[in-house]
Amino acid sequence: MAGKEKVLLVEDDPHIGRIVCDHLRKEGFFVTWSTTGIEGWDDFKHEDYSLVLVDLMLPEMDGFSLCKKIRMESNVPILIVSAKNEDSSKINGLNIGADDYITKPFSLDELHARIHSHLRRYRRFINRHSQMHTFSGGLRVDEQTRTVYLYGKPVLLTVKEMELFLLMMKNPFKTFSKAELYEHVWQQEELNGNNTVTVHIKSIREKLNDHSKAAKFIQTVWGSGYRFIGEAIDEN
Repeated sequence: MAGKEKVLLVEDDPHIGRIVCDHLRKEGFFVTWSTTGIEGWDDFKHEDYSLVLVDLMLPEMDGFSLCKKIRMESNVPILIVSAKNEDSSKINGLNIGADDYITKPFSLDELHARIHSHLRRYRRFINRHSQMHTFSGGLRVDEQTRTVYLYGKPVLLTVKEMELFLLMMKNPFKTFSKAELYEHVWQQEELNGNNTVTVHIKSIREKLNDHSKAAKFIQTVWGSGYRFIGEAIDEN
């Protein structure tokens, strides 16, 4: 039994979408059904899903592009479900980060078995590797899976934003200059006038609702740089 784990289905065929939705809901899943790539990406950003099913031939944004965007932000299992049965499509899908590729037509029993197989592996991965850090102000950070939550909702940081945030979080109350942060994350010397770090810090703060004048997490040290000041909570 799947409990109430959340599955995102991105499928533009109304017949297939309805059949898959009805089946998964009967199995106990909470299912969000998106019919375009853009809609699927928007839905993904606003929920914490346990698994994603993606068709390749989608309007507005194709399935390959959607898979790439999801994989850049999350380790959630991605299963491609497509009528394209060429080896090149399967290889491309797996290379961009999908965990499995199911060709249409398929049986619901096969889909069911593959979903549960990937969920079991994903749960084991999370349980084995999760390194959760909890801070006052509703902030939780899973260092291993590179996921940030604010009051239980995932915060979608870009790759560079996450690297900046983790660097400061793992060195609490250490002040980093903008040059130090740039060199650590971008692996090159910062050029004069480069405001890349400032822009990224501003974006992180906006996503964490962490205003500079009353900072709970990232504090500006005037004339010196930035430091992480989150108050850790021991949950043991």
